[in-house]
Amino acid sequence: MQDTIGIPACFSSGEKPSDDPTAVTRSGQSVFMSVFRTKIADQCRLVTVTWFKNLLLHGLSVSVGGPQGENQNGCRVELKPWCFWRKQGSKRFVIDGNKPVAVFWDLKDAKFNGQTEPISEYYVAVVCNEEVVLLVGDLKKEAYRKTGRRPALIDPILVSRKEHIFGKKRFSTRVKFHEKGGFHEISIECKNRNVDSLDGAVVVEPEMEIRIDGNLALHVQHLQWKFRGNESINVNKRRLQVYWDVHDWLFSPGLRHALFIFKPALSSSSSSSPLSSSSLLSQTGSTGSSEGLNHGGLSEFCLFLYAWKIE
Repeated sequence: MQDTIGIPACFSSGEKPSDDPTAVTRSGQSVFMSVFRTKIADQCRLVTVTWFKNLLLHGLSVSVGGPQGENQNGCRVELKPWCFWRKQGSKRFVIDGNKPVAVFWDLKDAKFNGQTEPISEYYVAVVCNEEVVLLVGDLKKEAYRKTGRRPALIDPILVSRKEHIFGKKRFSTRVKFHEKGGFHEISIECKNRNVDSLDGAVVVEPEMEIRIDGNLALHVQHLQWKFRGNESINVNKRRLQVYWDVHDWLFSPGLRHALFIFKPALSSSSSSSPLSSSSLLSQTGSTGSSEGLNHGGLSEFCLFLYAWKIE
């Protein structure tokens, strides 16, 4: 059954779906969050598009940050497969006290294929000052026709994506490392390997494999000693930095999560320097200048994966 769209409602920044790992797990909620940098109301701002899904609710939220990175209002859309709600519409809110922003959506034919974020046949458009400042989805011509607005002169830049994925031993997702490139399949598998020790006993050692498009990209042995680290790999002749922290997988009780970060390498020198997840988050949270919107966008792109182990 196709998901249908519910009644949208304005929400404050404190009411949007949480991306905190503990809160997400308590609610059983899958989250797929995309952060874009674009120019809205003559200021460079971050726009966050979040798809969320749990046992009872599937929905979408859009929020616009302030020029200094502070939170501002947005709108929320709920998708309820058991009700006959409208599948398309719009919602308006105000930023900076007096500047109107509108969000238009059309999900009547959206194909989710069991995913949190739609795969095709949809659009979500953010409009300000008679311009479509952000457009996600593949129905771009339909979006411009329905909104009656022109494309913005400055293209938005995808800064980061964050996803919570669940599994027992294997975790997978799809992502674009370049806006004009195709999707890549990322799979992460954690397993145990039997190793003969010097005294003849068999020792069980954890190891991890990361595959991209089915090809082995990274193999980490002795994971109990290398539970945090980073490596540089090649994907279609592009250099990619991979950071991992699987400490909780190995040493914490109960429901546990690991963090993986995939970030295009800026240069040969940057690939050798360690980078923490907190510093990456601070980078992606900065607004920058409007003059820099069209430069280096995908070199700053980060994919954050929170992989939850379900026993």
